[in-house]
Amino acid sequence: MSAFISHNLKPGGIMVSPSLHHRSSFPLQLSLKAPFSASHPLVLTRRLFLPSVSGIWDALTGGNNNNAREAVLAIRRGMLLFRQGDVSGSLAEFDKAIQLDPRQKAYLWQRGLSLYYLNRFEEAAEQFRLDVAQNPNDTEESIWCFLCEAQLFGVDEARKRYLEVGRDPRPVMREAYNMFKDGGDPEKLVAAFSGSREGEYFYASLYAGLYYESQNGTDAAKVHIVAACQSPYGQRSDDYMASLAKVHCRCRNWVFN
Repeated sequence: MSAFISHNLKPGGIMVSPSLHHRSSFPLQLSLKAPFSASHPLVLTRRLFLPSVSGIWDALTGGNNNNAREAVLAIRRGMLLFRQGDVSGSLAEFDKAIQLDPRQKAYLWQRGLSLYYLNRFEEAAEQFRLDVAQNPNDTEESIWCFLCEAQLFGVDEARKRYLEVGRDPRPVMREAYNMFKDGGDPEKLVAAFSGSREGEYFYASLYAGLYYESQNGTDAAKVHIVAACQSPYGQRSDDYMASLAKVHCRCRNWVFN
């Protein structure tokens, strides 16, 4: 989704169907999380494309499941609505996708994000736990589960319930993961990547802000998430998480332009 798409991958995050990029066709289980470096090997994550285990299954079995295809279209609509700031509308589309094809639920990380911004933290945590069960190397969903459970149970209990996952190839996400898991200093995270590539600074700022939010540090959260939105990557990238940073600001009535 961004100009850096080819460098954007997590280990264990690939499920590929014979279809095309999510804008034009049915499902690839790849992701849209941050690509950072041309020196990184090609690593596809689940954020770049629509999740659809059903597309793979139907391709292998020769199935022609109209419901599965309609479900993928509903996910696509939901992602677009979320990007536009219609979080409730996005959730309605993601839920419609599950009704059409229940196999989609375990892969719908997008639904978890929408639930978070609707303050439906228990359902969101469940969604992220389902997601990590399918992909035990998903760093960001582990963090988002923590963010939900911090709202439900407090930070200490959320940390006890922390979902441990495999090693993320992205240095910034390894540091962010450890910060949420063990406690840490978000300022050090941002400082460590302030001179790095645009995507790394964006992700450091975003997750620093989210960490502060989990600690009820609203002012510091605002500083860093607004900075993520205002960064070159936040302004130009088609990464779903760049859209999320803007949605976050809108939901909190923060000005970021």
